[in-house]
Amino acid sequence: MIKKLVLVFIALFAIQSYAQNGTSSPYSFYGIGSLNFKGSVENRSMGGLGVYKDSIHINFQNPATYAGNNLASFNNESRPVKFAVAGSGTATSLKANTTSDKSKSANFDYLGLSIPLGKFGFGFGIQPYSSVGYKLETNNDSDDLENRYEGEGGLNKVFLSFGYQIDSSLSIGLQADYNFGNIENNTVNIRYNEDNLPLQYQTKEYNKSELSGVNFNLGLHYQKMISDKLELQTSLTYTPKTELTSKNLRTFSTIYVGETSDSDIIFNQLDGNLEASNLQETNLTLPSKFSIGAGLGQPRKWFAGIEYTTQNTSEFYNPLYDNVGATFEDASKLSIGGFFIPEYNSFSKYWKRMTYRAGLRFENTGLNINNESIKEFGMSFGVGVPVGNVFSNANIGLEFGQKGTLNANLVKENFVSFQVSLSLNDRWFIKKKYN
Repeated sequence: MIKKLVLVFIALFAIQSYAQNGTSSPYSFYGIGSLNFKGSVENRSMGGLGVYKDSIHINFQNPATYAGNNLASFNNESRPVKFAVAGSGTATSLKANTTSDKSKSANFDYLGLSIPLGKFGFGFGIQPYSSVGYKLETNNDSDDLENRYEGEGGLNKVFLSFGYQIDSSLSIGLQADYNFGNIENNTVNIRYNEDNLPLQYQTKEYNKSELSGVNFNLGLHYQKMISDKLELQTSLTYTPKTELTSKNLRTFSTIYVGETSDSDIIFNQLDGNLEASNLQETNLTLPSKFSIGAGLGQPRKWFAGIEYTTQNTSEFYNPLYDNVGATFEDASKLSIGGFFIPEYNSFSKYWKRMTYRAGLRFENTGLNINNESIKEFGMSFGVGVPVGNVFSNANIGLEFGQKGTLNANLVKENFVSFQVSLSLNDRWFIKKKYN
């Protein structure tokens, strides 16, 4: 057990040391940034499907899955304690009507622990909620540089989940999230002299928001054998609307502009008077969210499912940025996916014990710019590799996707994302037997 804990924290340290920005998407300029996927690498490899529950993986999407039956295959003894840690890297190709670019980003995805207590189960951990990381430029009618935008930061959450097994098939759950983080935005307005040359000194506006607040996630999960080989699993989750507190800071500076934004030199910095406009501390609305899904499969052999998620993103509101040229509409996502295990107890061929996953997702992000809905598509694949004992495994995922559009002078993103996770499990609560 100690060796596994050490391995988890080494992996976490390595991921955090490597990760810089969780995104490089220009669409992270809006709202609180690009929303991170809330599930595990296993879920993401099945198109984001969060319906499936088993005894050796943490399902971060539904708190009801922390509860469960004891293991019939191990003398009806307790489920294992589960550890999970993951990180990812993304390569993105950005294309506009007149230009193109490439970027890379890395991210720490989650760290979680799940502990069974009879019919109860609880877990806790940390995940990034959203990521901000962009560098944008706009030109004027003469095709000269007019504005330069740069932002970084994001929102994280520490969560505590509880699940309860009502009977052998039905479980319920509740998750409490404490959200925290900060978002920084810089805007430089480029001015020109009579000869149409940029002035040596320009004006820079800096905004910083420190965010914090609590929200909840409710879940139901139903799991039952409907024949000798077929098992039905269904899932339902609901996250009520909530508000975060945003403590805001705004400054204006005269800067000397170098060739890159990193070489800007600041002069004569003044604080913006946010208190006069009641913007020093504001409430930021996070919208409600609902998901429902179902699937069929043969235990330890295969599973296929579908899940639909809707989020009332039109409820999102941040008074500090109420005029950014974009609106929010209700978001939706359809996930289709599953897995296949050739022979889970094979001793002769290692590859037969691996889990092979695949899935698709179709998403409307809820962001609308210039009357264009920003949509996203992903096609994912993954493999689960047994490690050590029968409970532990490493999971590798690969997703190819597209986001945005070239219409209305917007940006289309083509991305490839690589994810890796460790699911390290052990059994703490074993009944001692004496002859």
